[in-house]
Formats: sequence, structure tokens, C-alpha cells
Amino acid sequence: MTAALQLTSTPPAVTDREALETAIRSACRKIAPLWPLKHFVAVNPFLGFTGQSFAATCATFRRVAGVDMLMPRAFYREAMAAGIIDDEALEAALAAAPALPGSAMDLASLKAASAVDPQWRTKPSAVVSTVAEVLDTLAQGDRQTSLVGFMIDEISKWCAGYFDEGQAIWPMPVRAQGRYAAWRATAQFDRNPEMMGIRGFRRLIVGLPADPVEAIGHVVAQLGIPQRAVEDYLHRALFDIGGWAAYARYLGWNAELGGGTDDTLVELLAIRIAWGYTLFEARQDAAFRQAWTQAMVHAAALPQDERLGDDPELAVDLVLQQAYEIAFQRRMITRLKEHAGRPQAEALPVRRPVQAAFCIDVRSEVFRRALETACPQAETVGFAGFFGFPIEYVPIGHQRGGAQCPVLLKPSFIVCEQVGEASEEEETEVLGLRLMRRRAAKAWKSFKLSAVSSFSYVETAGLLFAPKILSDSLGLTRTVAHPSADGLNAKVVRHVKPRLEPRMVGSRATGFEPWQRVAMAEAVLKAMSMTENFARLVMLTGHGSTTVNNPHASGLDCGACGGHTGEANARVAAAILNDPYVREGLQAKGILVPEDTWFLGALHDTTTDKVTIYDEASIPTTHARDLTRLKTWLDTAASLARMERAALLGLSEQDGIDDKVIARSRDWSQVRPEWGLAGNAAFIAAPRERTRELDLSGRAFLHTYDESEDASHAVLELIMTAPMVVASWINLQYYGSTVNNPAFGSGNKTLHNVVGQLGVLEGNAGDLKVGLPLQSVHDGRRFVHEPLRLNVFIEASVSAMDAVLAKHGSVRDLVDHGWVHLHAISGKGRDILRCHGVGDWRAC
Repeated sequence: MTAALQLTSTPPAVTDREALETAIRSACRKIAPLWPLKHFVAVNPFLGFTGQSFAATCATFRRVAGVDMLMPRAFYREAMAAGIIDDEALEAALAAAPALPGSAMDLASLKAASAVDPQWRTKPSAVVSTVAEVLDTLAQGDRQTSLVGFMIDEISKWCAGYFDEGQAIWPMPVRAQGRYAAWRATAQFDRNPEMMGIRGFRRLIVGLPADPVEAIGHVVAQLGIPQRAVEDYLHRALFDIGGWAAYARYLGWNAELGGGTDDTLVELLAIRIAWGYTLFEARQDAAFRQAWTQAMVHAAALPQDERLGDDPELAVDLVLQQAYEIAFQRRMITRLKEHAGRPQAEALPVRRPVQAAFCIDVRSEVFRRALETACPQAETVGFAGFFGFPIEYVPIGHQRGGAQCPVLLKPSFIVCEQVGEASEEEETEVLGLRLMRRRAAKAWKSFKLSAVSSFSYVETAGLLFAPKILSDSLGLTRTVAHPSADGLNAKVVRHVKPRLEPRMVGSRATGFEPWQRVAMAEAVLKAMSMTENFARLVMLTGHGSTTVNNPHASGLDCGACGGHTGEANARVAAAILNDPYVREGLQAKGILVPEDTWFLGALHDTTTDKVTIYDEASIPTTHARDLTRLKTWLDTAASLARMERAALLGLSEQDGIDDKVIARSRDWSQVRPEWGLAGNAAFIAAPRERTRELDLSGRAFLHTYDESEDASHAVLELIMTAPMVVASWINLQYYGSTVNNPAFGSGNKTLHNVVGQLGVLEGNAGDLKVGLPLQSVHDGRRFVHEPLRLNVFIEASVSAMDAVLAKHGSVRDLVDHGWVHLHAISGKGRDILRCHGVGDWRAC
């Protein structure tokens, strides 16, 4: 008798295909995408849950996966003992407790509850169980005995081979088939499961339907999953292989961005469900069958919503988290108001000696402050680091490039690298060098890693690497070549520049038409609130990071540039804004850029704080003195910024700080060459006067915005639907990697192994890891990143922001459901209101 027949007291399993497909889509949408290492970007791990409240999502993860989204209670006790959370914050959090059903605590009972750890001690148990989890429970947590670890390892190993992007020497022969079909084809010859005790594995797989959706439906029916629990069961199954599921979701995301579809995640779900089915059929013993029957009865009794009152421990932790965030908000609001009330500084000149636009990245806040110290008359501007140019940048010798824009966007233009001001022979030389280097590298890698020659390679060439290993260890050389040095030599490197003119690469049109240049120049200047009083030099500064031996290196580059460094966007923007035709077009639109204004493309290295200015040869000689002064200010600012960052990096404030910071960027043993965006907690869109000379310690995204220049509020809408959303993704990735690194992070980076050039494993097996390494949020003694949801402050009318929220449901969900805390600044910073919903703004 099957389990389905035994469960006569439970609702019937789903058999209708439409209902099944709905459940599958819903389960798959709950998986956040994971971008591959070559353009790793921050992603909100709770992206599929923004349609429900933060509190309800905490309940969902506890109920479905037994996973916590909050810090251990001891963390909040320590914050209370240190005075970070005071009674006032606790009272305020309790006053907001009606948002937490079932919470009826007073201050005394809350403090009493916070003094003891939750009853589950280690982690909450999931209400919805998979076959794997029931087996794991029977085995008392022994992964190998229960075969759960074996199942995850086998699926992960297969995914690594199928999705590999060039790391494997021998590619999987069935990759031309679909994912589910390819897996079934290989599973027919795989004896590993049967050797591990999964009887009839190959026979069971062959007997499943060839259609992945039908296979899922067949298994669901055979297991007797109650209709109420099907979606949760599928979500829980995906959570077991959450890393590979996230990569599959990325493939779907990319396809949808281009107007297509991709079923990789559905097929991967079918593989995971089929594996669970073989585990189920391999266990016929009474203990397992009884445990499974009880699990299904339990699942059938699930509530129809996230009843937080059924989990008093969760209610306590949610109030403590709320109090922790309220305490931070009050400190932040107090600082902003006090800064607004300070005596007015000396009036700055109408025409500044330099204007410098930086990415809104929190690391730019430190450098902007340092530059304004080095040159008090300078004006700094905050804007998304792709500078409004969503491009695909194609290096010399390539037919394809990378998307240099936020992952929410699709590149609108293709810009190719060329050798400017060089002869045809020199350009041919560059192309030849690059092709030669790539072919040699590929051949050398094949020789090193092949099954036979790898042994002779070690014997014959091993000792020759001793000097290189020594110099790398001493930081005298790089462990790997910098990506920008792809075959270029010193003779022509100064000539490399972007090609902007329309042309064809294969069948693809590249470059910008003249009218497009004018339109984009106008849009970017208005979005930066930079439409008058231009300086002689205007520096557009992208950013990137110098690091070695770091699989997640692109995660330290610019998220606004799709996980790439931002010099391509900055140089493209500068070239277009320097175009005489564009200048004439802008003047016709009411934006007069003086003839002596020159735009510079530059790159800020966030590890070393060095700023590189590109295309200096094209700068007019009349600006030589201006450029010299700018370089002096940038050098001074770099030293000031390094000094500020040094304390958090554990470097003593002694001579040689500059050299020590730079040395970290070349150290292949360095687990954190920089802290990245750790500590991010606020997003401020306002005129620079609101934050100028205010030390925000590199914790705020700063976007320049002047409502008086945005009559239609089109720029406000852009800010709230793009930069604010991207900032929330970054913030929630850091939040998830802090509160529960095993579930939402990527563990210990010293144990990482790159797989398929796509992601990392922690150790030599297991699931693909998501999120950030523990070393990105913890210094070995304490968490450097605080688990705070993003606090957004925008200097704009509440009616204008209400209009944006009413128009964009996805943005409204972020605010209404507590994923971000939205505030309005008014009265030149002296008044701040908190949004509790459209039309509901209350004074802070």
C-alpha cells in the first residue's frame, strides 16, 4: 500500500495540470537569482517574497525551511546591555506590535523573554517536510546515513558538469539536450545511488514521465502531498539545492529581460523531486512510512496565512529587531536634523574649480568627503555608476562583451573598444597580441590540467614557478594578470578608447546615432541635477576594485555596471558630453555647457582609493594647470580616505598606511582587501548641502537630487524605481549574509572552490553557495555589518512620492511590507517624516 492510499484523512494531492503549474511557478518565483562569478552582483535573497511583509516572510522561512531570518537572541541582549537598544526603542517597537499578530507584550515581559534563548535552542523545525528531511530526522542529523548529503552532492556534481562555462577539460556529452532530459540520460548509467543503498534508482528514473512538469505531478501524487502543501513542498525541495536553483533562476531572469522564457529552474526542480522520489521508494520500513504519514498529516493542517501569533518566539525576536532598527533610525534622524541646523558655512563660488560625479556606492561617500576636504571649493555629485548609459562594452578582439548596466536593465547600445590615433598596423598588432595570449593561455591550461600531461607538467615546470610564488607572496607581483591587460603593450595602451560611431559587429548594430547622444546627454545631466554652473573640469568617476585570488572579485566592482568596473561607462559618457554636436543639441534644449568645460572619464579604485583619469591626451592644453591641480587634490583625498579606512581594516595609524593599504590589494592571502559595502544602512537622495561635511562613515548611498529642477518628478520616479531598488538589493544581501550566513551567504571563503567558473562550493562538495562570504561581514571577533533594513531619505514632497508608490506596485511593496523604511526630508533638512503607507506620513 502506498503512502498516498494510507493518507485517507488528508486532502487529495494535486492532479490538475493547471493547478500544478501554478504551484510550480509560485515556488520557482520564490528563488532569488544568482549571477555567475564573472559579473557577480548583489541580489536581494528575499526577492520572491516582497509581496508579503518582512515579518510574514520570517514566518514562512521558519515554517517551510526551518531557517531563521533574524539574529540570535543573544545579539539583541548584547545590544541592550551596550545601550544600543534602550527602553525608548523597545517601547516604540512594542507600539508597532499590532503589525505582529498575537503580540501582546509589555516592556517587562519583552525584557524577560529576551533574557532566555528560544525553546528550539538551535533552529526552528520546518512544518513542511520533504522526503530528505524526514530521512534526516530519522538518522538524527547524520547526513550520510540519511543519504540527504549524498543526494545534494550528486545533484550539485551533475549541475557543475552540465552548466560548466569552460573550467572542465571534458565537457558533458549530453549538454545539447534539455536539463531534465540530459539528467535522465546520464542517470540510466549511474550506479552510485544504488551502491549507496538507493535500490532501483535507475529503474525508477527511467519510469518517470519525460515531461518535467508531468514528472513533478507524478511524484507529488505518489507521495500524497496534500494540496494545501504542494507549493510549500516544492519550495522546500528547491531550498535544498538553493544555490543551483538560484543560478537556474538567473538564466530565467536573463531570458525574461530579453523578452524570452527559460525553463531551467522547472527542469532542475523535476530533477530534485525525482531524487526525493527514489529516496522515498527505497525506504519501505515501517519507521519511515509512519514518519512520512505523520509529516503529511501535519502539512495538511497548515494555516492559510502566516499566523505569527502561533509562534511567540518569533514575535519576541521581531520586536527586538524592530527596536534595534528604531534605535538606529533615531540616531540617524537626529544627526541629519542637527546637521541641518548648523551655522551656514562660507558661501561656495558659483563656478567651482572642479565637479566630480561618483557612483552612489557607500564607498564613494568616504572619498567624496575626503576630496571636499582636500579642495573645499569642489562640488561632488552622486549618481548611479553607469552614468545613465546602459551599454554592452566589447573589448578589442571580442565579438561579445558584458552588460555595463544594472541587472534590472537590458543594454541599449553596444560600444566597441578600438585603438584610437594609431595606425592600422598598430591596431592589427593589438588584436594579434590578444588572440595569441588567449590561445597560449588556453593551450597552457589544457596542458596543466589534462589527465596525462598534468603529471609531466609538475615534474618539469614546478620548480620554475618558485620565483613567481615568492614574488607573489611578497606582494611584488600579481598572482593573476589584471583583466584590462589583455595583450596590450605599452606602445599602444594609451590609444585604447571606446568606439562610439554606429557600425556593425557581425549582425549587431553598435554605437550611438547623433540624436541618441543628445537625448542621453540631456537625460544624464538632468538626472544628476547638473544643468548649469559647469566647472572647467567635470570628472565622471566610475569605480572598481583591485584584488587577487578572490572568486567574488566582481562583487567588489560596480553593481550599477553589472558587476564590472565602471571606467567604460564613464569614458563613454565623457566622450559624448565633449562632442560638439551634443553641446549644440543641449543648448537647444536649454542646457548651456561652456566651451571651456571638459568632461573626464575616471575610475576610483575602492581598495586603494587611487583615481585614474583616462584619455588625458585628448584634454585641451588650456586645461593643463587645472588637471595638475586636480591630480594633487585627488592624491591628498586618497591619503585621507586610506587613513579613514585603515582603522576598520585593522591597520595601525602609523607611517606607511598608504603602502599597507595598497599592499593588501596585491596580497593573495588577504581574505578582505577591503570591506566592500559592509555597514550600508541608508540611502539619501537630496542636494549635497544636506550631507556635506557630515561624516556618514561610508554607510550611506548618496544620490544627488534637487526637486526644484524636477518639475515633472520624472527624476524622482527614476530614483525610486531604480537606484533605490538596487540599493535595497545590496542592503538585503548584506542583511541575509549576516543574520544567517549558512542559508543566505557563502560561508568561509578560505574553503571556497570555484566550480564551472560559475560560483563556489564551500569545501569539495555540497550545493553552490549564494550571497557573501562570512569574511565580508565579520572580522573574526564581531559583525562589522549591522543587520539593518535600508533607511531611505528623499528630499521631495510626500505627494510626489505617493504618486510614485501608487504607480509602481513593486516599489510600494518594499515600503508597505517593511523591506525598506522610507522617509521624506523637508524644511531644508529640519523636518523628517516617515512613510507608513501611501498618504500616511508621520513626523519623526
